[in-house]
Amino acid sequence: MIPYKHEPLTDFTKEENRKAYEQGFEIVKEYLGQDVPLIINGERIMTEDKMVSFNPSDREEIIGNVSKCSRELAEKAMDVADETFKTWKKVKPEVRADILLRAAAIVRRRKFEFAALLSKEAGKPWPEADADVAEGIDFLEYYARQMVAMKDGVPLNQRPGESNRFGYIPLGVGIVISPWNFAFAIMAGTAVAAAVTGNTVLLKPASSTAVVAYKFVELMEEAGLPAGVINFVPGSSSEIGDYLVDHPRTRFVSFTGSRKVGTRIFERAAKVQEGQIWLKRVIAEMGGKDTIVVDSDADLELAAQSIVKSAFGFSGQKCSACSRAVIVEDVYDQVLERVAELSKDLTVGDPVEDKFMGPVIDKNSFDKIMEYIEIGKEEGRLVLGGTGDDSKGYFVNPTIIADLDPKSRIMQEEIFGPVVGFTKAKDFDEAIEIANNTDYGLTGAVISNNRFHIEQAREDFHVGNLYINRGCTAAVVGYQPFGGFNMSGTDSKAGGPDYLQLHMQAKSVSEVF
Repeated sequence: MIPYKHEPLTDFTKEENRKAYEQGFEIVKEYLGQDVPLIINGERIMTEDKMVSFNPSDREEIIGNVSKCSRELAEKAMDVADETFKTWKKVKPEVRADILLRAAAIVRRRKFEFAALLSKEAGKPWPEADADVAEGIDFLEYYARQMVAMKDGVPLNQRPGESNRFGYIPLGVGIVISPWNFAFAIMAGTAVAAAVTGNTVLLKPASSTAVVAYKFVELMEEAGLPAGVINFVPGSSSEIGDYLVDHPRTRFVSFTGSRKVGTRIFERAAKVQEGQIWLKRVIAEMGGKDTIVVDSDADLELAAQSIVKSAFGFSGQKCSACSRAVIVEDVYDQVLERVAELSKDLTVGDPVEDKFMGPVIDKNSFDKIMEYIEIGKEEGRLVLGGTGDDSKGYFVNPTIIADLDPKSRIMQEEIFGPVVGFTKAKDFDEAIEIANNTDYGLTGAVISNNRFHIEQAREDFHVGNLYINRGCTAAVVGYQPFGGFNMSGTDSKAGGPDYLQLHMQAKSVSEVF
């Protein structure tokens, strides 16, 4: 098998790539506004009750009318997944892996179409959408290779007259609940990680980005995935979410989303239902409150550039986004001034026009972010932004709030928007102390040229993903396995060497001769 190689990002300074992206929009236009069915055991099922997916840049433009899964249909999907598991678990790992590799090849050929769909449905600017699709390809390629590498298990000690083997077997039916912010990469990665390990899946994508998930499930069928392995069941949390998490035949739940929903799932999954004969496994990634620390002897231009890109890329709608900048006081004013200067030049608008920032995802997000900005004006000093426009879509301008208390709400609560708070530390020790003072522990970055401080951060900065002298976003599959501590989730390292094991259970067999 060819070694894994990271999917390259598209160079949009080249005219041919810009034209290809624009052609992607033309392809997407052909199926915008259509009715989207459920997919259960390969069967397309249209329901009367629909969820409307719209363009967050222009809420008049409907991306798709997505069928909502009822409890009755969710039960049907569970029956199908349960029955399909009996045969899928026995399919050779190499065969399952080959399906993922073929899917990766298909996505690669349709890369600009999927990216354009993300620009329309999720409001992603061109580079962000391109990176989202590239990461999805990476997950397909990486997990295929990981599965083949793990297929023979792990060698054990042997002794005369005895054979000992240690291997992994799949768990069963998994509920995969994917988010809207990485509507392709995380949706695809979590679904195929479950499937390639021999499990069957009920995929419940975020309602606001269900069309891209539907297109991906179609693609997996084209790649040769048997019917019933991944079943597409979008719907409301109140109607089917709790029902599927609670279901006695659910073996595991793979969730990416908010802390509130994640802790609810964790709690509900812990309860043993009547007829349930296992303890459910939960794989959860639940967000962050991520900090970039700038040391007194840092490269200040690098620091400013890192903060701007990490805070305002995709309008701050990443669990890894820099929402806190903790600056040692000697360079505080310089860094703040440069970040503000760089941020003034950022463009905000419809991603069709290739802007740096697009919209936030919906009305609820817009209102929440604007409320936090008002809180920030009271807690600190508004340096830049603070304004938004929801007359057509949901646009929030990049916002900087300075001179905040480390315990203020802006510095403690996840906003999930283009808002970054600045606070001052008297020295590097205090900066690390502030960086660790949240309930979360997902990503963080340190900008410093002091080797002792860098080593101190390696040991004391308590996050699952720490970056030195770069921003705190953009983990790469196979290079920076992604997952965090504390209320950021179960530290399930997506794109890492032990992620697939979370979807399997170990079996030890000893035979005496």
